[in-house]
Amino acid sequence: MTKEIDNSSMSEPGPLKSTGRIALKFVLLFGVVSLFADMTYEGARSINGSFLGILGASATIVGIVAGFGELVGYGLRFVSGKIGDRTGLYWPITFLGYIINLLAVPLLALVGNWPVAAALIIAERTGRAIRVPTRDAMLAHAASQVGQGWGFGVHNALDQIGATVGPLIVAAVLLFAKGDYRPGFAILLVPALLALGTLTAARITFPRPQDLEKTNPTPLPQGLRRPFWLYLVAAALLAAGYVDYPLFAFHFQKTALIDNAWIPLYFAVAMAVAAITGLVCGRLYDRYGFKVLIVVALIVAFATPLVLLGNAALALLGVAIWGIGMGVQDSTFRGVLADMVSSQQRATAYGIFDTAYGVCWFLGSSLMGFLYDVSFPALIIFSVVIQLAALPLLLLVRKASA
Repeated sequence: MTKEIDNSSMSEPGPLKSTGRIALKFVLLFGVVSLFADMTYEGARSINGSFLGILGASATIVGIVAGFGELVGYGLRFVSGKIGDRTGLYWPITFLGYIINLLAVPLLALVGNWPVAAALIIAERTGRAIRVPTRDAMLAHAASQVGQGWGFGVHNALDQIGATVGPLIVAAVLLFAKGDYRPGFAILLVPALLALGTLTAARITFPRPQDLEKTNPTPLPQGLRRPFWLYLVAAALLAAGYVDYPLFAFHFQKTALIDNAWIPLYFAVAMAVAAITGLVCGRLYDRYGFKVLIVVALIVAFATPLVLLGNAALALLGVAIWGIGMGVQDSTFRGVLADMVSSQQRATAYGIFDTAYGVCWFLGSSLMGFLYDVSFPALIIFSVVIQLAALPLLLLVRKASA
């Protein structure tokens, strides 16, 4: 899959150059949507785990809620992706998902017990599941003009800026409200409405994103081929061993390793790192290909022991490394899929890939939540070993895609 960046859209005169600029505008506009959206739900995600703990949930419950949220958040993408490809209703499906995804968050300000809070957290993930495959399929059309890695990297950078600012806003509100979580959730209604407004502007400006697709002189064959399935299994292993931040937040709150107000700040650091990583790794992927993912997967496997065994400084380093993994998952992972699959099947491919990813995230997260309660060393060993087990498969994907 090693390839060079195609700069033809920047150097050739005429329609191609114009289309490249227009495509980048679409990526940027959708990036602003994601900036406000991530400000909303990642702001909430930074305190969801500790909020559940305050409401009386155990570590096992936190792990199950976080994992089941990801299961729903990824598992339903198979359905929405299939529907999107078969009906072509990419915009309506995307709108529906964003509405559910965003409006569930400020409702947490009204919650007084952990089961209702858990239901809203899962509802937020459900909305995200509905809209991600169709959104990514539309983005892939535009990213084909500027390089899939770079296009998704730019989108991810704006996405992660929102994911950084959201927790910072929540942290400031927590300090002002003396630890009361409800005002922190309530303030997130503002970016939620801004995201929906920007999404409406994107729909009006770009009613047919498929017109931005760059013509490929050697079209990809139809069907999901062997590299796709190998890549899916490798990503599923990485997901199974990837500790979700709510469990880290629960750990910080339970052990008093850091003050509660610092929990969203640590998450903000992770999101800032993810924003930079998405841009850098996206560009490196367009230039050097699949080997970039292999190096990143090796590094990120050691985030969990740093967070759970270290002091405050080492935990911060571990959270930053965790953010590197998030940046690659949210950008380069999507670019790789766009290069593997024909444009007519992208939403379906994203849906299948995300379903497997989410199922394994749920199983791994639930197990690690249980292990936190019964065997700390077993949790860490499981997390590291299963992520490292993905490396041989990634090497096979690289070989099969060469």
